[in-house]
Amino acid sequence: MKLDFLMSVEAELRPPQAVGRGPFGTRQIFDVTGGSFEGPRLRGKVLPSGADWILIGDDGIGRLDVRATLETHDGALIYTQYPGILEMNDVVVAAINGEREAEFGDCYFYTQPRYETGDERYSWMNRIVAIAEGKVGPSRVVYRVYTPLQG
Repeated sequence: MKLDFLMSVEAELRPPQAVGRGPFGTRQIFDVTGGSFEGPRLRGKVLPSGADWILIGDDGIGRLDVRATLETHDGALIYTQYPGILEMNDVVVAAINGEREAEFGDCYFYTQPRYETGDERYSWMNRIVAIAEGKVGPSRVVYRVYTPLQG
């Protein structure tokens, strides 16, 4: 399979709200406060209207449940939702705690973004499958998003 670069996304995050240990693992909520995205076919900002409701299991794996709204440079709104897997290793924990910046590949961190929009200019996003690799930094997360090439 060959992948085509769709965009990079940088989301700014508040420090996590620690819900604590529950019946399914340890829950933390990272509110999105802003950010930006840019790729060959679209660019814009991440609106402060989303969050990541991450559930960290006893196996040290964070299971992501992210929802956010993107606003393109020309005013289109695109809703995104994605599950994902984040290995909560020492590098990731240090990055979340503001001690360092993680790099792509420092841990297993992949998501499956899905997009929805009613704007005809970007309706092609309603029909794509995407995969993203992520990295964590102090108060932010960065993704490189790809989509499979046809043919």
